[in-house]
Parts: sequence; C-alpha cells; structure tokens
Amino acid sequence: MKLTKRQLSLRLNVSDVTIYLWEKNRVEPSLRLLPKIIKFLGYYPDETSAKSLGEKLRYFRRVQGLSQKKLAQLLKIDESTIGNWEKDENLPLKRNLQKLLDFFDSYPSSSSGLEE
Repeated sequence: MKLTKRQLSLRLNVSDVTIYLWEKNRVEPSLRLLPKIIKFLGYYPDETSAKSLGEKLRYFRRVQGLSQKKLAQLLKIDESTIGNWEKDENLPLKRNLQKLLDFFDSYPSSSSGLEE
C-alpha cells in the first residue's frame, strides 16, 4: 500500500507534519489515535511480548487508547493504583483483579490475555 504522507494524514485525521514527526521518531502518536493506527496497520506497532501482569495491562490499555486516568475512572479506583500495577510494584487485590478481567472481557474488541 503506497500512500503519500498527505493521504495517510487524511485517513488518520492528523496533519502532514504529524506523520513526518512520527516517521522521524520525534514524537509518538497520542493514545487516542492508537486504536485508529492499529486498525489501519492491522497490528500494534509497539507490540512486545508482555510477560508480567503490569506489562499486559499497559499493552491492553494503550491498544484501547485509554490513559491510566481514564481506566482508573472506568474501574472506579485511584489512578496511582493503575500506575503501580503497570510498574509491577503491586498486584491487584482479588476484587480488583476481577474488576480488571470483567472490564477487559466486556470492552469492545478486547482479547486481553491477562488471565494467562
């Protein structure tokens, strides 16, 4: 698929300069654009082999275009809790782990893989 920067910027609803900056690794796409970029590419460009719960949580959150703050609001928990989980500083309590799993199971286009 050969697209010009202009064609790609129109598809993603961003400026030509934004595409240029992404290509030069000067800035990263915002979280809100990641789902659209993933859909366009057909894969997550920053995909890693997440092993820990924290890595899996961060991966899922970014793929869905969610900030830590937004995810915390949706789960009705403190934002710093999400950060601590993602850094593997703490593990979720059983009730919060169940909230996470229920949320991921119900989130559109989700296949979290957190329970593995």
